[in-house]
Amino acid sequence: MSDERHILIVEDEKDLADVLAYNLKRAGYRTTHAADGRQAVDLATSRNFDLILLDLMLPGLAGTEVATRIRTQPATSHTPIIMLTAKGDEVDQLVGLTVGADDYITKPFSTKVLLARIEAVLRRAAMPRDASSKLLRIGAVELNTETHEATAGGELLKFTLTEFRLLAALLQAKGRVLSRAALINKAMGPGIMVTERTVDVHMTSVRKKLGDHAGFLLTVRGVGYRAAEDATAEA
Repeated sequence: MSDERHILIVEDEKDLADVLAYNLKRAGYRTTHAADGRQAVDLATSRNFDLILLDLMLPGLAGTEVATRIRTQPATSHTPIIMLTAKGDEVDQLVGLTVGADDYITKPFSTKVLLARIEAVLRRAAMPRDASSKLLRIGAVELNTETHEATAGGELLKFTLTEFRLLAALLQAKGRVLSRAALINKAMGPGIMVTERTVDVHMTSVRKKLGDHAGFLLTVRGVGYRAAEDATAEA
């Protein structure tokens, strides 16, 4: 099922790390454990992992700093990250997603939910890109779906896999409104059980990274989002 995909568990609570390793191994994954932030960065940048489970509260380096350092390295910039934390406030979710997490799970969580989310993120990472529309442009923003690169005004932007797919879906829609449910399906795949509010959190992060170039992303209240070439403010 998992073809021995390798997961890095970054967790300073040994009991929880042991439980995670046990359940992941039962599900067919290979695991490596890092007990602090600095060790996590060293391991992530020196080995090839399919996914990283990253605790937010870590000794040495905080999880947010670990994610930032992983995302700035070319070899690990696209490695999927699921952030684990006891914090459940939306601001904490936004911080995690902004620094590069692809998903966010609040402790305590069930093993069944964790495994489902891991499979969903890995499935998204393995999705083939559409070569027929590899270059997407709107204003000063350009996405290359083949190289997974995004630029705004010539400056390279760092989007997570989910953020990139959300933005690509909106550009491919060519001004049509996409509902939050449609965006979940396009960016995360069918059958993924996340709240529509999750899309809003991701879109807030996308807008923040786009900065002054985010004006084309419009919120259609009560419906969803659309990308408009001539837009300068939210609808």
